[in-house]
Amino acid sequence: MSGSGETPGTPVSPGPDTYKGWLFKWTNYLKGYQRRWFVLSNGLLSYYRTQAEMAHTCRGTINLSTAHIDTEDSCNIVLSSGGRTYHLKASSEVQRQKWVTALELAKAKAIRLMNNQSDDSGDEEPSSQSDRSELHSSLKSLTSKLDDLSACNDLIAKHGAALQRSLSELENLKLPAESGEKIKSVNERATLFRITSNAMINACRDFLDLAETHSRKWHRALQYEREQRIRLEEAIEQLAKQHNSLERACRGAPGLSSNTTRVHGTTKVKPCFSICLQIMGSAQAVKGEASDEDEETEYFDAMEDAAAFITVTADPKQHRRSGSSLSSASGGHPEDWHLEDHAFHSSHQSSHHESKRKDVLPNKRRRTHIPDKPNYSLNLWSIMKNCIGKELSKIPMPVNFNEPLSMLQRLTEDLEYHELLDKAVKCESSSEQMCFVAAFSVSSYSTTVHRTAKPFNPLLGETYELDRLEDLGFRSLCEQVSHHPPAAAHHVYSRNGWTLRQEITIASKFRGKYLSIMPLGDIHLEFHSSGNHYVWRKVTSTVHNIIVGKLWIDQSGDIEIINYKTKDKCQIKFTPYSYFSRDIARKVTGVVTDANGKGHYVLSGTWDEKMECEKIVQSSHGNSSTEGKHKTVYQTLPSKLLWKKYPLPENAENMYFFSDLALTLNELEDGVAPTDSRQRPDQRLMEIGKWDEANVEKQRLEEKQRAVRRKREAEAVEALEEGNDYEGYQPLWFERKVDSYTGELICFYKGGYWEAKEKRDWSHCPDVF
Repeated sequence: MSGSGETPGTPVSPGPDTYKGWLFKWTNYLKGYQRRWFVLSNGLLSYYRTQAEMAHTCRGTINLSTAHIDTEDSCNIVLSSGGRTYHLKASSEVQRQKWVTALELAKAKAIRLMNNQSDDSGDEEPSSQSDRSELHSSLKSLTSKLDDLSACNDLIAKHGAALQRSLSELENLKLPAESGEKIKSVNERATLFRITSNAMINACRDFLDLAETHSRKWHRALQYEREQRIRLEEAIEQLAKQHNSLERACRGAPGLSSNTTRVHGTTKVKPCFSICLQIMGSAQAVKGEASDEDEETEYFDAMEDAAAFITVTADPKQHRRSGSSLSSASGGHPEDWHLEDHAFHSSHQSSHHESKRKDVLPNKRRRTHIPDKPNYSLNLWSIMKNCIGKELSKIPMPVNFNEPLSMLQRLTEDLEYHELLDKAVKCESSSEQMCFVAAFSVSSYSTTVHRTAKPFNPLLGETYELDRLEDLGFRSLCEQVSHHPPAAAHHVYSRNGWTLRQEITIASKFRGKYLSIMPLGDIHLEFHSSGNHYVWRKVTSTVHNIIVGKLWIDQSGDIEIINYKTKDKCQIKFTPYSYFSRDIARKVTGVVTDANGKGHYVLSGTWDEKMECEKIVQSSHGNSSTEGKHKTVYQTLPSKLLWKKYPLPENAENMYFFSDLALTLNELEDGVAPTDSRQRPDQRLMEIGKWDEANVEKQRLEEKQRAVRRKREAEAVEALEEGNDYEGYQPLWFERKVDSYTGELICFYKGGYWEAKEKRDWSHCPDVF
């Protein structure tokens, strides 16, 4: 593998057949992949740190005539030449394929030129010699083949005529009538064969004439397109340098702290966006040279999926003076919004989180650790190779890939930041309340950033309760209401003034290199005093590097939260991770709008760390983007913190990266139902480190569930044969009804669980474990 000290070579003068662009090149284990500008010309692949280096310094050159071209995965290219190996990486699979095609073609040209230099015409221009040589070689090959066909045609005509003479002589002989008819038939077929052969030869000759006529026109058109591409690349490079210069000027401008402008999804520009647009329009007024940048500075292309709005932070003092003309969502002055007190408390919630919970209920001590995760090794590919494209819930997986929690407990873990909903209850403005609801919807993903293990699939009829009514003010109940497809119903009641319910079906597919997890179903949140009813859905989770490398999780997609009472909406975008993006990882942005589409708040942050909001005081339409879409420019007040993630407990990396709440979810408690996930034996054995016993117990439980399903199917067949109706499986604590908001048939909590717990009467519970 080449190191960082490649031998500099002579810069290559690009010709019309040049193929060039950015690739990532492996340098060493310290720096990894570094972005380099590659130029392919005349069978030589040269690379530079920047495009400007093409004029004076080449970092290395690879002769493709002796190189071996190979591919590692969807984006990697491996070149071996002269005992050295170069590892390259393209930005996408499409770009990788374009480069491989160009490299293979250039290699073929280089080998052909090396072996047939005598065929090159001396009056060709050096810059187009490779293309002309290829064209002449192709025409020469076609001419040769045509000569062969002409020779075959002469032989066919000669032998065909001899064959027909022989057949005529046979016809003149006195033979039986039957033989004469057969000879006549053979003679006709021979004539048809000769006519067809002549037609084929004429068609080949016409094709060669057509190729000679149009080849030069095609060559000129291709040359024009290449020149156009080169000019566009140079223009893009110049724009990137100007953009970088603007960005540095923005960072160095005085008074920037009070007039910061943020472009969501792109980069930072000056606060006066109208002036900035004028500067961008005058591209020649700003030079791209930068004295404060070293030779490693690189210019990245803009992301294709740009955001649809821009925020400009306004001066609070200025808008206080003119506040009478700018109405807030609650009808007061812009600076009088209520998020300040809540957000201030939220900013300190991380440091006071643990003490707060202890002070509320000092007599109830919950566990703060679980046994460390054992170091078991297992060949994942041996299990997953036959499961590509299958539903994950139908794949028999050992507990080695699990964490000691069930999916019902993971669903309950969404309540980690329930205090956001307690704050939302106190909001007088529905749009302000929407901000906290949006932050709550994002906060549920913060627990997944390090949690790459798979939760246990709940058994049909399995339940999980979390009764924190006395200390945290809410109680939660989950029940597995369907096995295929797996679906769980969830109901949460808070005496602080809100109720949450959902029925989530998990659809998951193993794609070979990554795993897609798609939660299906609506989440309903209702506030008792105001009657505001919010509905939203979850986004797709993706687990990457399933086979090779370190597992990591990403969230991507859009969430639309609707308040069915006021028709307020919040559009939240989870930006998927991109290796080539300059944006922060795990970025989340959103806008809260009212029933008329007017923006009230802008949300920004990351799904693994924090969320902030900014109150909109003015909006306007900016210039259209490259796709022709108009970006809305929002002028906002300074941001307020809505939510911040709690720090993980000590030694979390050895405890499956569980949070403080997750560590308590599987803690044994008295009085819970016999179907509760805490009672599940395989999960309990795994938690204490007995994985072999846990695998045996897991197989027993799965076989028991299959036996119950077979019995239920037999009962259904028997009822059908007797002409009776078969009701099928019915959940114990939930019932299916049509939702009045969405019109879908979903499970509602029908009551009775907490009363049964108080009476300790679990006689109606099925034998699940």
